[in-house]
Amino acid sequence: MNASPDDPVGSPESHIDWDAEGIETELGWSLQAMYQGFARSASGAVASVPGGPRGYQVLVAITTEPVSSQLALATRLGIDKTAMTYVIDALESDGLVERRPDPQDRRIRQVHPTHKGRALLTTSRQSLRDVEELLMRDLDADERRQLRFLLARVALGAGDMDAASATIDTSLEQPIAAPERSRRRGTTSPDHNRTSEQQ
Repeated sequence: MNASPDDPVGSPESHIDWDAEGIETELGWSLQAMYQGFARSASGAVASVPGGPRGYQVLVAITTEPVSSQLALATRLGIDKTAMTYVIDALESDGLVERRPDPQDRRIRQVHPTHKGRALLTTSRQSLRDVEELLMRDLDADERRQLRFLLARVALGAGDMDAASATIDTSLEQPIAAPERSRRRGTTSPDHNRTSEQQ
């Protein structure tokens, strides 16, 4: 068993034999295991949001990024256009969002959050943060913050893989990485939206 020399005795890393190149050293396995663990609890954390995780992502996007059309949101979040229509319909029925004509082109309907939608996002986000803290319980505060930063950087670069690889299945719906939109508030902190949504 060969742990990293910097790993504290008894830490999860100290039980991983990196030289053996076992399944736990594979990035794909780690990402899948982490996502499955997260998804099981995260669905409950956002159960009060119509559309579940998709509805939550819509609320995050429309409260932290420039105004978007329904189609642009579907592309941005990697959600099928038809499914997005159902998600927006459900959010609108609960008074969480409203569709308004684009001032520049009234044929386009923009999606805006309501005060009720912002309030629900605040409570749902805190519930989701609690799930994240549980998932990352083996990491200290600095490690958790660093993991969020690193995952965000990798996610933003993942959109460039289509141009770099001929093996990408382009038929799958994929989120569009748009760091210039995520940074529009003038901060790089992964938790900045917790306060910015109340502005």
